[in-house]
Amino acid sequence: MPRSARSIELLAPARDAEIAIAAIDHGADAVYLGGPDFSARHQAGNPVEHLARVADYAHRYRARVYVTLNTLLLDEELPRAEAMIREVCSAGIDALIVQDMAVLEMDLPPVELHASTQAHIDTVEKALFLHRAGFSRLVLARELSLPQIEAIARESGAEIEAFVHGALCVSYSGQCYLSQALCGRSANRGRCAQVCRLPFDVSDPEGRPLRTGTHALSLKDMNRSAHLEALIDAGVCSLKIEGRLKDLPYVKNITAYYRRTLDDILSRRPDLTRASDGQVDLRFTPDPARSFNRGYTDYLLHGERTEDLSNPATPKSIGQPAGRIVAVSHDSFTTDSPLAFAPGDGFVYLRRGEVQGGFRINRAQGSRLYPSRMPSVRPGDLLYRNQDAAFDRLLATSSATRKVAVDLRLEAVPEGYRLLAEDESGLHAEGILRAEHTPADTPQKTRLEQALSKLGGTEFEARRIAIAFPSEYFLPLSAVSALRRQTLEALREVRLRSVAGQRQTLPHAHPPLPPGLDTDYRLNASNRLARQFYRQCGADRLVPAYEQQKVPGAQLAVCLHCLQYSLGLCPRQHPEKGKGFPYLVLRHGRFALRAEFDCAHCRMKLFALP
Repeated sequence: MPRSARSIELLAPARDAEIAIAAIDHGADAVYLGGPDFSARHQAGNPVEHLARVADYAHRYRARVYVTLNTLLLDEELPRAEAMIREVCSAGIDALIVQDMAVLEMDLPPVELHASTQAHIDTVEKALFLHRAGFSRLVLARELSLPQIEAIARESGAEIEAFVHGALCVSYSGQCYLSQALCGRSANRGRCAQVCRLPFDVSDPEGRPLRTGTHALSLKDMNRSAHLEALIDAGVCSLKIEGRLKDLPYVKNITAYYRRTLDDILSRRPDLTRASDGQVDLRFTPDPARSFNRGYTDYLLHGERTEDLSNPATPKSIGQPAGRIVAVSHDSFTTDSPLAFAPGDGFVYLRRGEVQGGFRINRAQGSRLYPSRMPSVRPGDLLYRNQDAAFDRLLATSSATRKVAVDLRLEAVPEGYRLLAEDESGLHAEGILRAEHTPADTPQKTRLEQALSKLGGTEFEARRIAIAFPSEYFLPLSAVSALRRQTLEALREVRLRSVAGQRQTLPHAHPPLPPGLDTDYRLNASNRLARQFYRQCGADRLVPAYEQQKVPGAQLAVCLHCLQYSLGLCPRQHPEKGKGFPYLVLRHGRFALRAEFDCAHCRMKLFALP
């Protein structure tokens, strides 16, 4: 490996300690999960002792653990937040993912800070500002194109983390106030009501209906697995999977898939290297289509709008395409899919682009499926499998192991015997057995190699074993085993110290505010420490966060998704249809929104209607 090889990290989500450990087993170089409180997924908190367990396990593979503190804090919460940070740092975590700038003003132990995507990092100027303020890594807005990502990576000097897979919010993260405005539940405080997943009636400015009951704001899921190398070449060092509320099979499958995809790239790129150690042995073939998904999009990574970003049919999982229905009888139907089906599989079926219903099957005979209750399917309907029973059963078992390769060399030395251990990253340690050199009557090499190779129950796996004796010596197997345990424990300590040495703690500063930064409610200054930070950076007028004081006529979301494009009304794509509408109206029960279109910047903005 070249000395200048860049370390590339695969970062996986975890709802709890069990899923975090599984993510590491399936190839994650790092995991991120919530702490006891103040996480953007308030259902996904974890006690400190669980974080310590994850950190201990992860560090054995030189993998890292990040704790999310990516919500806005209130004044009365500041003491508890500061105490919690101290607690999670003492648990051995490697970094905090932060939204609220109040953290920069706290009296904290040295801790690596990552600026959350909730901090709305969408320009070079904002990235520079946050890096100079004390964040070593920046989690970029999902909406950025490759050229924008490359510019930020080149100009900011910070580590760059970018999402590659998972659910998409309709708005730029940290800039969505829909849930707070309509439901009194703040997305910026971890309690998003997911208004964007609701069905809406869409009408033009004159009230003429355009669509009824369509999931107009519900986006597909991101899948950039085909573009990992382009992201790496743009300067991204951490490839992030979304999904801290996802279940165990999902995290196993998606992590394993990206591990394989990334390893294919690393295997032919000597200028790149993995961010952690250990070879993963999978007992299944990963496939994102077999896990929860709403259909996939690369989310305009290349900057050109060539697809509809939404899935108006359903906010639920579509899953895996399972063909077209070709024949229907009273108790079964036949699909033209080559997939293998199993009892317990779940399906949805679509007609003219709309979900008609869902069902499970009791049995399958090839491509002929027998539902538990016969749905109203017709020939020509499109079928999708959104519950893969056999795959889920496979992932419910022990589906992967991960081992760190280690070379062992047993030598005779004047004071007895020395065992040298060197891992796959070149880290090494030794153990000493003080004993006399007792000549052996028979060859001992095979016996000693077998004793040294017994590394079960540890993260290590013997790659090479050398017995370097000038003649045959006899050692009791119990002594060899004790020496092996002593040496591997010493190697483990060396490896743990190397993880701690990777942490980047930057001094906290007060750089000038970037030009053009909105200093209204969108600054999200919800407490005295955040306001103190921004004042010292030059803000002369600060207003409360939207969660504290609603603003009449406020912009509630700004979106890469465009409803006019989805409806085939985009004036750029369809100039023959005229200039399009200045706005559209979306209604769901008592909720009403006005969607305005900034065609110059190809963005949609949402506002509440009375």
